[in-house]
Amino acid sequence: MAEAPVPAAPERDPRGHGPSYEVWAVEGIPEVRPGDDLVKLITAAAPELRDGDVLLVTSKIVSKAEGRIVEADSREEAIDAETVRVVARRGALRIVENRQGLVMAAAGVDASNTAPGTVLLLPEDPDASAAALRAGVRDVLSVDVGVVVTDTFGRPWRSGLTDVAIGAAGVRVLDDLRGNTDAHGNPLSATVVAVADELAAAGDLVKGKAAGMPVAVVRGLAHLMGEGSSARDLVRAPADDMFRLGTSEAVREAVTQRRTVRAFTDDPVDPGAVRRAVAAAVTAPAPHHTTPWRFVLLESASARRELLDAMRDAWIADLRADGKSEESIAKRVRRGDVLRGAPYLVVPCLVTDGAHHYGHARRDAAEREMFVVAMGAGVQNLLVALAAERLGSAWVSSTMFCRDVVREVLGLPRDWDPMGAVAVGRAASAPSERAGRDPEDFIEVR
Repeated sequence: MAEAPVPAAPERDPRGHGPSYEVWAVEGIPEVRPGDDLVKLITAAAPELRDGDVLLVTSKIVSKAEGRIVEADSREEAIDAETVRVVARRGALRIVENRQGLVMAAAGVDASNTAPGTVLLLPEDPDASAAALRAGVRDVLSVDVGVVVTDTFGRPWRSGLTDVAIGAAGVRVLDDLRGNTDAHGNPLSATVVAVADELAAAGDLVKGKAAGMPVAVVRGLAHLMGEGSSARDLVRAPADDMFRLGTSEAVREAVTQRRTVRAFTDDPVDPGAVRRAVAAAVTAPAPHHTTPWRFVLLESASARRELLDAMRDAWIADLRADGKSEESIAKRVRRGDVLRGAPYLVVPCLVTDGAHHYGHARRDAAEREMFVVAMGAGVQNLLVALAAERLGSAWVSSTMFCRDVVREVLGLPRDWDPMGAVAVGRAASAPSERAGRDPEDFIEVR
């Protein structure tokens, strides 16, 4: 078969209205059952297919033909089986990442249009399904078409549903316009068009959700055909996904992923990220409507070095006064390397303005404890917020043992009590697995 010429732009409307395309639903496709030959059904219903046409095929009929109908006592059990990761949960609704790597409601498990007691799963490999359909149409009709397997998604930020591409073959799924310029000569620096999704949505306008026409054809956009890409390219990489989790799930992950980091890279820390973490820290509960937290940010290398050198000298003097050997002193001083190796330090300080004074030792001690607890809550908020910013941290107690030195070096008021120091930065290596802890071991019920 001779290769058809591929136009470099959309076809011109013969009426002189500018670029245009056609899209229509294919009629005459019967109810699909497991084992049916989809290529035979589609080519019989659409023998007029041409080179450069794009077939838009609803995933339901692909799944049915591939036997992806399974028995299930409940749809929820099937969703559990197809779920790799829960992204967000609101009541009975779950947004999850499924086995195909797609983030969608209910893992794509469908209990409609299938017999009671069964559910319909998505095609196991939608890109492979699209490639098989494309090859089959070429064999039967001797035409080169693109194929997009579609499914219905909701979208963040937008109400309503639309069809998107979950499988593709012979279609450039993304059109990367970065490096080009717009009509005014402005550079395009972030424009990557999801072509396959736009095709899927166009087909859905004519197929409809309940019209019984699961296939559509787009003609006039042959310039969108191409090799070497698949619908998997449309799935955003985890590192680039700013909305990888729902709100409550993100909070839980930040808490559980917060780890003490002992070694940092030299990558600079965004001061804005630390300030956002401080904003979270000062929302912690505190006694008597007070604000007992202060955070000293050591952003310059000279400030960090001056403080750590002064703390080291004070610590060595104390250890020598305690009669420790030089070897023991050197070993203990090395423990401070975690602070010295961090590109950013935060010194949280406790201020007890507003504390009540009872003139009674036990009550006054309890009063201070309340403020110390509030300080711990504030620092925990800080550490969790840093984890949410993808920053590692280590809360080290060292400044508490030489508060006068810290106050002098940093020029702090006498009533500011340094409560350790927090090293901040990018972890030099992935943390080891956290030892499992059963929460029931820490609970007493009365």
